Amino acid sequence: MSGSRSYGDLCGIARALDVVGERWALLMVRELVFGPKRFVDLHRGLSGVSHNVLSQRLRELEDSGVVARRVLGPPAGARVYELTPRGRELEPVLLALGRWGSSILPASTSATELSPDALAFALKTTFAPAAAGDLCGRYQLRLGSDAFSAEVADGRLHIARGEISDAAATITCAVHVLQDLVFGGRDLDAAVHAADATVTGDASTLRRFLRCFDDSRKVEAETGRGDADLTVVSGGPSGGSRG
Repeated sequence: MSGSRSYGDLCGIARALDVVGERWALLMVRELVFGPKRFVDLHRGLSGVSHNVLSQRLRELEDSGVVARRVLGPPAGARVYELTPRGRELEPVLLALGRWGSSILPASTSATELSPDALAFALKTTFAPAAAGDLCGRYQLRLGSDAFSAEVADGRLHIARGEISDAAATITCAVHVLQDLVFGGRDLDAAVHAADATVTGDASTLRRFLRCFDDSRKVEAETGRGDADLTVVSGGPSGGSRG
């Protein structure tokens, strides 16, 4: 990584960390796995990083061939950052790190919910093929200004950023609501009744989709209120959930 410290070690692990071992670097990669983003959207997903550090890390990742910049065609004309083919090779590394980190209690934090991309990563790392069974379908997840498609087929889950027209069901809600539905045991009907979520399409297959994730990755965290809340530890590299 240009201008950064090096371990000066020939080991492949050390050489990889020379490129993506700086603070925030891997989380930036996480935010770009599901598609390109503008600088402002990257910062929104990583609210704890300063603009200066974000700019510096992006330059370093560009210099290392992990991230590239391009300008979207009209009418948008916006400059976006995206992973290069080499950068996309880091996805299984992040998934493995997420699974490993899922058993670690989150550090004390003021964060109450994951970023949309961190939640999408948590879905990928906790997807349980045995729980999915023979489920086959595409689902639209609308989380504020972010939209993802989630497709389950042959015991596998694929998630991509963007809108789809053939969803079996669509859920529109805040990030923390979907967190609670998947990882906190919240009932879908109750969320809809409370106007915290809107569902169109086949609600029964959406319920099956929401049960396709390994709830053994929940951990109990003391809240100081006399009871314990179930707090999901993100399968992605960032921690914290709504408590």
